Amino acid sequence: MASPEPGASTPSATASSAPARLPRSRFLVVASIFLLSWILYIDRAAISSAKAAIASELGLSDQAMGAVFSAFILGYALMQIPGGWFADRFGPRLALAGMVSLWSLFTFLTGTAHTLGPLLAVRFLFGIGEAGAFPGSARTFYNWLPASERGIANGILFSGAMIGGGISYPICAWLLGLVGWRNMFFLLAVPGFLWALLWAIFFRNHPSQPVAKEDAAAGAPRMPLSQIFRSGPLLLAMAQYFAGNFTFYIGVTWMLPYLTEHYRLSASQAANYAMVPLICGALSNWTAGLIVDFLYRAGFHAWSRRFPGILGFLLAAIGIWSVSLADSPFTAVVGFAVAIFGVELTISPSWSYCMDIGGKSSGSVSGAMNMIGNLGGFVSSNAFPFLSRITGSASAYFYAAALLNLAGAACWIQMRPRKSRG
Repeated sequence: MASPEPGASTPSATASSAPARLPRSRFLVVASIFLLSWILYIDRAAISSAKAAIASELGLSDQAMGAVFSAFILGYALMQIPGGWFADRFGPRLALAGMVSLWSLFTFLTGTAHTLGPLLAVRFLFGIGEAGAFPGSARTFYNWLPASERGIANGILFSGAMIGGGISYPICAWLLGLVGWRNMFFLLAVPGFLWALLWAIFFRNHPSQPVAKEDAAAGAPRMPLSQIFRSGPLLLAMAQYFAGNFTFYIGVTWMLPYLTEHYRLSASQAANYAMVPLICGALSNWTAGLIVDFLYRAGFHAWSRRFPGILGFLLAAIGIWSVSLADSPFTAVVGFAVAIFGVELTISPSWSYCMDIGGKSSGSVSGAMNMIGNLGGFVSSNAFPFLSRITGSASAYFYAAALLNLAGAACWIQMRPRKSRG
């Protein structure tokens, strides 16, 4: 693995380094990051598939499993800014290789837990390992892509996450039946280790020809960490990302158990149903990326971010509210699919917006947004079992999520990137 590159933020410093052997083209860089997000979400969503087996063997209640789900999210949220800072300081080559290796180690160690305490600790550390993946990817895109191509690149990145999460359900259902939950986690660690090795060998922090920076933040100095939480534009980005993650996280935590238990489905039936909303999320990411880049190239720079953000949250509010009215697994899944499609429409503009306002601090700025967003996921993972227990129904959770989505749309009405003619 290459040593840290203190000059990673200066294209000329890396352009003169030894030539890379694989991804010198933008296509290969984006494809590699797509594969990264695919692996990341298979590993992340596996705990939802294994929920029943783990709870049965370890004697854990739904509230205890809620703590297990949220332990990951807490570690993930807390390390977003440090993970982004590390990618900004040392470059995404070292940062991503190290982080993927770390989370793969804790994927493996999940299969060794025999009591609640070690399971909580391992999932918390797994979250720390995954924390820098998306901020590091944001820094990769900032280094390699012009602003007019970042929308579809972010769409591809997050579609990989949705596809990974979606296919993890049938894959994990098959592995659970074949080798059991412990061996499932052992096997899932392998792809991450392989990706990290290839990334460290072949990737370089900058292309041989520096990319022209079109956004206003490109020439600005790095944003000090102390300034991040005083930035009005970033505070709005954080708030809307909190709202979006509150809805999204049910898709990779409680949606599968909810469908299984509420509608009395078999494991395979529930897995097939639960895959659909996440595949819709993948399609949404591509759709959002195309909208972002089309509007940006047409000169509507502000609306290239704001339009898919507002539209997405309105759809998410309608979809998650409709789940409370569903009387069959089919209608519930349609509601979840509309909700996740809507939330995922907001993802590409959110990360493009962070690159617009962050420039050379894109890793730290996007990490800050993702940190607050994942605190929304932390609240969501605990709110679902809590509200279900005290009200006797999951409807209160769905109402709360719908209201937060409307608040997210209101945030986007106020959000403008620095370079704007829209």
